[in-house]
Amino acid sequence: MTTTKTPGGTETLHRELKVTDAAAFSIGLIGPVCVMALLGVGAAGILGRGATYAFVFALVAVSLVAYGFVKLSRHIAHTGSVYATVGITLGPRAGFVAGWALFLAYFTIGAGSTIEIGLFLEQLLQDLGIAFAPDWLVVAVIALAVVLVVSRSQVHVITRVLLTAELIGAALVTILNLVVLVRLGTGTAPGGRGLSLDFLQLPAGTDINTIGAAAVFGFLAFAGFEGAATLGEESSNPKRDIPKALKIAVAIVGVFYLLSIVAQTLGYGTSDADVKRFTSAAAPYGDLGRAFVGPWLADLLTVFAIVSLFAISIGTLSGASRVLFALGRGAGLTHGVAEVSKTGAPTTALLVSGGLAALCMVIERLTGAAVLDATYWVLTIGTIGLLVAYVLATLGAIRFLFFGGRTSTPRWQIVVPILAIVLLGYTLYRNAVGLEAPYSWFPYLVGVWLVIGIAISFRPGLKQQVAADLSSSDPKAIVP
Repeated sequence: MTTTKTPGGTETLHRELKVTDAAAFSIGLIGPVCVMALLGVGAAGILGRGATYAFVFALVAVSLVAYGFVKLSRHIAHTGSVYATVGITLGPRAGFVAGWALFLAYFTIGAGSTIEIGLFLEQLLQDLGIAFAPDWLVVAVIALAVVLVVSRSQVHVITRVLLTAELIGAALVTILNLVVLVRLGTGTAPGGRGLSLDFLQLPAGTDINTIGAAAVFGFLAFAGFEGAATLGEESSNPKRDIPKALKIAVAIVGVFYLLSIVAQTLGYGTSDADVKRFTSAAAPYGDLGRAFVGPWLADLLTVFAIVSLFAISIGTLSGASRVLFALGRGAGLTHGVAEVSKTGAPTTALLVSGGLAALCMVIERLTGAAVLDATYWVLTIGTIGLLVAYVLATLGAIRFLFFGGRTSTPRWQIVVPILAIVLLGYTLYRNAVGLEAPYSWFPYLVGVWLVIGIAISFRPGLKQQVAADLSSSDPKAIVP
């Protein structure tokens, strides 16, 4: 397989993917199996037995945000994802900053997912009775090296790895969920627990602010749904397949999350003591698998939670490399991060992305952070960066679809992206205000990163170079 070049001399990616590949990339980047091994507990810590509402809120919000991505991807196909959609709709500088924010989100979420491997590996070793507890940084660095090796493969190999890993893990978790619900419904569940609608009850005093705080966990659970958009230059028919892939990813993952959180909530029980056990659980799959099926399933689910984390790491760092490749190419580079290998992978950009993820890990380890804290810290930073990118992309969708004169989108549909902006803004607010250290520091860290990106965007000539790069996607749509 050989690479091709644009008329300007920069290399391009290979077009070889179908809609299933693109959907697999988004689903693998989300990593729903391992997400529900961690974030359901976080939501329950705020909403108790009503944790399901966090995921309902998040599913609605993500569906509203996905509207803009789906609509724009029917017109714009580019490996830079929001770099291109925002650049074409709001201007080259705004596009560069959006891509810069998305790049931050991807490599930090990749770092968090890789760190989390150490958490579940420790749990697996304990369950197997192996008295060996390696330092989480050692595990994370080894895992990162494996991720980088796999990510250098041809993109269709990556998507197959992601899809296979998530399908097997999701099948096992779905079986567990159904077993839990069936045993609850037939009165054969441990502790005499039964099937009920108690998962719809919110703790006394719960208001919209509390639900919003818990929805941060739900929103993080969907982080990466837009990953298919980074394959805009590697899909055979991107303007048809990418929109379908985005809708498939959100729908499948949304159903999986709702089934899983209901099963987890009712499986642990809804009394105050049961909720306390759930909110302090280190491995909910393990607890439920052991209680409702047997120890063998608990261990198997932990193994596939680790596999799912590898899938997320591969997906996020592959996505980060493609966004960085697009940023480098848009900045007028012809070497370094703007190069692709013989297999069609942006290898240099991948190594830079992996290097930044490793740097995050080392800095966190130097602070003495425990594995769970280190995981949440970088995931939170990544979520804030992702929300910024989503806000810019949604603003771009509003301009392009309703004020650009380029589409015949019914005017009444403007309410969808406006609601998305409101929910995104609220979630950003919940991530930035009233938090304790170190979480109160993270918005400032993201702010510094964005200021750097803005400063770079004003480099002489960059605006014109980005505009020229984006013209290959939609030469008539770029705004000044």
